[in-house]
Order: sequence, then C-alpha cells, then structure tokens
Amino acid sequence: MVFCSFQWVLLIFLQKTIFGHAWAVNNFLMTGSKAYLTYASSVQVGAESGLQECKHQFAWDRWNCPESALQLATHKGLRSATRETSFVHAISAAGVMYTLTRNCSLGELDNCGCDSSKNGKIDFGERISKQYVDALETGQDSRAAVNLHNNEAGRLAVKSTMKRVCRCHGMSESCSVQTCWMQLSDFRDVGNYLKVKHDQAQKLEMDKRRVRSGNSADNRGAIADAFGSIAGTELIYLEESPDYCSRNTSLGLHGTEGRECLHHSDGLNQWERRSCRRLCHECGLRVEERRTEIVSSCNCIFQWCCTVKCDSCSQVIVKHVCARREGGNGQNNRRRYRGPK
Repeated sequence: MVFCSFQWVLLIFLQKTIFGHAWAVNNFLMTGSKAYLTYASSVQVGAESGLQECKHQFAWDRWNCPESALQLATHKGLRSATRETSFVHAISAAGVMYTLTRNCSLGELDNCGCDSSKNGKIDFGERISKQYVDALETGQDSRAAVNLHNNEAGRLAVKSTMKRVCRCHGMSESCSVQTCWMQLSDFRDVGNYLKVKHDQAQKLEMDKRRVRSGNSADNRGAIADAFGSIAGTELIYLEESPDYCSRNTSLGLHGTEGRECLHHSDGLNQWERRSCRRLCHECGLRVEERRTEIVSSCNCIFQWCCTVKCDSCSQVIVKHVCARREGGNGQNNRRRYRGPK
C-alpha cells in the first residue's frame, strides 16, 4: 500500500518535472537518464523517511499519520489543509531535501552541484526538493499557497536543525586552529522540530469577501495580505481538523477504537503516559487489557549425535487497547474534547 502510494507520487513528480519544465529537461538531459533515476530514488527514499518520521511523531496521538495521509495531501479532490496535513507537507519536503543533501555529501550522486562545500550540498538538496515536491501544486488558490508555504517550512527546518562541527589542528592536538562546518543533524531532530511547529501552527485567516469576488487580482491580494504577518518557518493551515476519535471512511480516518495505548509502563515520557486518557477516555472509550500467550522454543541443548532438544517456554504479552463501552457506542460518554491530539 505504501509502496504503491509512493510510486503514484513519483509518477506525478515525473510528469510535473521532467515533461513540464524546460529547465528540468535541459539539466537532466545533460547528465543522462541514469542521473535522473538516481535522483528519483533519493526522492522516493526521502519521501518515505518523511512518512515514517510522521508515524513516529504521532504514534500516540489520535491522528497517527495513516497511510492515507499522503494521498489526502496530494490527490486532487481529496486535498485538505488541516494542521495535520501541514505537517505531512513539511516533513515530506524535509525528508526529500535531507536525503538528497546526505547522498550528495556521501558522494552517492553524480553532478550534484559545482560547489563542493557543505553549503553547496545543502543548496543542491533544497533546489531539487523544491523542483520535485513543489511541482505537485499547480493551482493559484489559497490551498496551493498554504501547501507551498509548508513545503518551504519543512526545508527551512532542515537548515534550522543543522549543527556546527569543528575539528582541531595544531601540535599535540593543541587546537590552536579549528576548522568548522555545518552538518546535518539526525532526521529525528528535524521531526521533533516540526512537531513543535505543528503544535504551534497558525490558522490562515483570509478575507472571504475578496476571495469570493471572482477577481483573480483580489484573490492574489487577499492571499498576499494573509501571509504578510507569518514567518516562513511556521506551519499554517486553512481548515479545522476533523474529529479523529470517530471513524470516517470518506476522510480515511479509522478512529481510535482498537488503538493500542501505553498503560502504567516504566520509562515513558509524559505524552506517552497520557496516551490511554487521550486515545480512549477522552474519546468515550474504555481501556481493555488483552493478554496473548506466545509459546516458543528455549533452553536448547545439542545432544550427540545429532539432535537438538529444546524446552517450550511461554510468555504472556499484555497490551492495552481502546474498546467500546458496554451498552453504548461511546459517543455519549466522551470527556470534554480539547481539539485534535
């Protein structure tokens, strides 16, 4: 399912970039089809790493970055511009830029920029990421503008999380001279950074009268005015998030019934410790303990000659999941809803 989704997205990238822009045609023809296929592979890996990071960041949230998230963010007619899809756009663009930059720095890509410096590699990753990812947005409306803004915010997140690394030179490692450069952080740092931006995302307030006037100049002016006070590093959205507690097949939402939560386990952070309350109780569901016994071979001993004798050991796996309350659908028992989590 995920692989097919990314193949579909890459097909759109191919149609939009290679056949849609003369600049891309000329540059890719100069290096041949092999170079393009190398870039496309990095784009696929980068987009996939972005989606995996999304799943990690939202593992214990009501919205947990389902496989439908990428399709909802790109498929014409199903596009939404919620707080969550703003994160999908940002982390996808960041993943593509990060992977291209890293692969270029490792020498895995040919002709990835004339500038051999670290900044040159970053500029290459940013440029190719913008060429591929931004090509999905062909509209001129506020929704396209929001998606492009969030794409750029994702690329800026890669730059904002870079770390300064220095190497000492001198007699007996005296460090009298230092050589310093900027280096990519772990992609997890990019994900953590964008998760904070998601929590602080701003709703774009448009002048609806100007947008509805049908005048393209007024529409562009309304968009420009709305973006005027928003920094490029911030995530923005147009629509309030739906109720992620409930199942909604038309939106590709599965609800929280049946979701696992973490119940009184050691080594959990505060967000994880509250997962059962957030996923179950606040959605009108109860926490159900499910035990599964797993039997496997253990204490195996080799006996001459030539057999292996093993004992059978059992282990009980305990999981806690959100389940419907008895005698109702749970909707009437919900605690006060505090927005998407």
